[in-house]
Amino acid sequence: MTGLEQSESKPVIALTGASGYIGNNLLKKLEKQANIIALSRNGDNYENTENVTWRSADLFSLKDAEKALEGADYAVYLVHSMMPSAKLTQAKFEDMDLILADNFAQAAKKNGVKQIIYLSGIIPPDADELSRHLKSRLEVEKVLGSYDVPVTTVRAGLIVGPKGSSFPIVKKLVKRLPMMLLPKWTRQKTHPIALQDVLHALKGSIGNKKLTGESIDVGGPEVMTYREMMIDTAEVMGKKRKLVNVPFMTVNLSRLWVSVTTGTPKEMVYPLIESLIHPMVANPEHMDKDLSYGKIPFKEAAQSALEHEEQEQKQKENQESLPSKLKPSGPVISDVRSVQRVLLPPGKDATWAATRYIQWLEESGKPFIRTSTDYQHNASIYLFGKKPLLELTYSHERSHERRALYYITGGAFTKPEEQPGRGRLEFRQIPHSQECLIAIHEYKPSLPWFVYSLTQAKIHLWVMYLFKRHLLKSISKDQHPRRIIDAVPKLSE
Repeated sequence: MTGLEQSESKPVIALTGASGYIGNNLLKKLEKQANIIALSRNGDNYENTENVTWRSADLFSLKDAEKALEGADYAVYLVHSMMPSAKLTQAKFEDMDLILADNFAQAAKKNGVKQIIYLSGIIPPDADELSRHLKSRLEVEKVLGSYDVPVTTVRAGLIVGPKGSSFPIVKKLVKRLPMMLLPKWTRQKTHPIALQDVLHALKGSIGNKKLTGESIDVGGPEVMTYREMMIDTAEVMGKKRKLVNVPFMTVNLSRLWVSVTTGTPKEMVYPLIESLIHPMVANPEHMDKDLSYGKIPFKEAAQSALEHEEQEQKQKENQESLPSKLKPSGPVISDVRSVQRVLLPPGKDATWAATRYIQWLEESGKPFIRTSTDYQHNASIYLFGKKPLLELTYSHERSHERRALYYITGGAFTKPEEQPGRGRLEFRQIPHSQECLIAIHEYKPSLPWFVYSLTQAKIHLWVMYLFKRHLLKSISKDQHPRRIIDAVPKLSE
C-alpha cells in the first residue's frame, strides 16, 4: 500500500505540466484518490471538474509559483524547459531549468508543502563528465531540495509511451528510414520503462515516508541497446529495416541527422542524443522493491504506445468539426527571455551583482552610456540624451541578498505594458554556490521585432559576455585558474 492510499483524507496534490504527456496521464491516475491542482501555462483554457482545479502558472515568476501552490499538501514536479519559452529565448535550457526549480522550491516552502516528487533521469555512477542534460537534472534536484522541503526523486531512462521525447524519436527513425546507419551510441545500454510503470512509481512516491529525501531508479524488465529497441519497434510496426553499424558518425553529427530525419526540434534532440554516450541502466542499489521494477516488456509497451497514438489520431480527425472545449487562445506575444550564468567573486551575492552591473555599464560605456540610481535603488540607463533607454524599478518586497528584482517600467526601449510589472530583470544566486543567473523575463521591446532581433538583442548578449569577463577578472588570484578559464563564455551563449 502506497503513502497516498494510506491517507485518511483526500490530500491536495499540485501537479505541474498537467496538460502534458506524463502529467495528464498521472492526473487521471490520481484524481480519484486526491484533489488535484492542475498547473499549466494555459490552465485557464481547461474546465474544472469535481476533483481537479486548473490554474494558470508561469513558473518563471516566483509570484505565480507561490499562488499556484496555495493549499497544496504535495507537489509533483514534471517541468523541463528544453523548448523556447518566449518569442525570442536567449538562454541555455540548464539555466532556465534552475530558475524554474528555484521558484518552485521557494513557493513550496512558503506554502508548507510536505513533499516534492521530481521525475529525473538515471544518473550513471562512473561517468567522468555528465552530459548537459543529465548534469542539469542533478542541478535541479539539488535546488529543489535547498529550502527544507523533502524531495523524492524518481529517476527513469527512456520512457516508452505515445508522446514524450525519446520513444517517438525511435519510432520516427524506424518509420522513415528503410536503411538506418547506426553510430556507436546505438550500442549503448539503456533501461526502457513503460509509461504506466513510471506513473506507478510517481503515484507510489507521494506521501511515502520511506522515500522522503531519497532518490530511486526505475526500469523495465529488460536492459537493451538502442539498436535492439529499433529492431523490436520495427517488428511491432510490421516493417523490415536494414541496420548498418558505422564507426565514423560522431555524437554531434548524429544529433543533427536525428533532428533532420525525425523533424524533431534541435532544442529537444541535441541534449537527448548527447546523453546517449552514457549507459542509462537502473542501479539495483537505488531501487525500491515496490516501485522500481517495471513489469511491462518493451515490445508490449511499444505496441500499446503505437495503438494509443493511432486512437488519438482518429479521435482528433473525428472531432475537428466539433466545437472545441477549450477557450480560444490569446494573441502571440512578442516577448523576450534572456538568461546568462555568471561567477561571482568570493563573498559577493546577487544584490552586489545587481549594483555592480549598473555601475559597470557606465564605467565601461563612457562617454556614451550613463546610469543613475536613486535612494530606493531604482535605476535608469541613458544613451547620450536625457531620456532613459530603460527605467528599472527595484522591488524591495521581492528582493533579498540572494535575489535582486527590478521591474522594467519605462524608457525608450520599452513598449508600454497592458499588464505592468510582468517585464523584469533579476539577479538570482544559485543556492549553495557562487554562481548567479542574470535574467530578463517577459520584456517587450519598443523597436520593430525584426530590427530588435538584429540589433538590441545581439548587443545585450555582447554586454553580458563583457560583464561576465569583468567578474572573472575581479575574482581573487588564489582561485583555481582552470575554473576561471572554464567559466569564460562563448559569445553565442
